[in-house]
Amino acid sequence: MDQFFLSTGVWGLFLSAFISSTIAPGGSEAVLAYLLLQGEQPQAWLLAVATVGNSLGAVTTWWLGAWTARRYPLEQLNDPRRRKAVETVRRHGLPILLLSWLPVVGDGFCFAAGWLKFSFPAGLAAIALGKLGRYAVIAYGLT
Repeated sequence: MDQFFLSTGVWGLFLSAFISSTIAPGGSEAVLAYLLLQGEQPQAWLLAVATVGNSLGAVTTWWLGAWTARRYPLEQLNDPRRRKAVETVRRHGLPILLLSWLPVVGDGFCFAAGWLKFSFPAGLAAIALGKLGRYAVIAYGLT
């Protein structure tokens, strides 16, 4: 599948970044690194594409959390691990979304933020900033 993302250039980067930010692995960092090393596209453009794709994937996870909250209120959350995760996000608030780029737990942060009905514009800004930071570190490391 990585070959598909690599062969489709910027669109492959966008798709890989989107998929990477949902519950499926996508390897967007590798696709970004490959395209950066090819040098055919401006670095800022590749960072923007990866950030937008990854942020839109996080928004999808956020909306899933908001949708789930309507059907299963927090009071009905019986699993202690999930309850603890939601309480962690509630305790730290919007700043925790700066870490939404982290593997495994980052998706949970976005899901919980949707469930807890955090401010969407502020949440999206925190998500995008965190994801841009991660991709910028990768780009900086390659230059």
